[in-house]
Amino acid sequence: MNASMPGARIWRPHVTVACVVADGERYLMVEEEVSGRLVYNQPAGHLEDGESLAAAATRETLEETGWTVALQHLIGVQQWRSTEHGEAVVRFSFAAKATGHDPSRPLDTGIRRALWLSRAEIAALGDRLRSPLVLLSIDAWLAGQRLPLASLSYLPGSASA
Repeated sequence: MNASMPGARIWRPHVTVACVVADGERYLMVEEEVSGRLVYNQPAGHLEDGESLAAAATRETLEETGWTVALQHLIGVQQWRSTEHGEAVVRFSFAAKATGHDPSRPLDTGIRRALWLSRAEIAALGDRLRSPLVLLSIDAWLAGQRLPLASLSYLPGSASA
């Protein structure tokens, strides 16, 4: 079916960002409630209109954890069909270094707490991980997968054509 045909569904994947923030052998994680279920994820969220991928990653990390981070590398881009909502997800995973923390900062709605866990502790969470992308991103980082941030371009433009 052609997207220009009446009744055609336009495919629009969810564009998300996530940060792998390592401190020695531990990784910054969030415990969040999603659809009445407690799950664990990296600091992650959706790209907003008019926002660069890098800005989205640092914003989401701050909003979900109270941690300010400096992005170091792009780890990779993953495609996945969410078991949560059934939609396609394109996720940009970044490596970041924690540079500061505001423990009094309120966390995003649904976020219970930010915590630091080892890879083994994260793997042991099993189906309590929000998605398989959590371990995929950490393992790619552990394997040395790092792309320069200059691989990404952001060309802000006018919304009107």
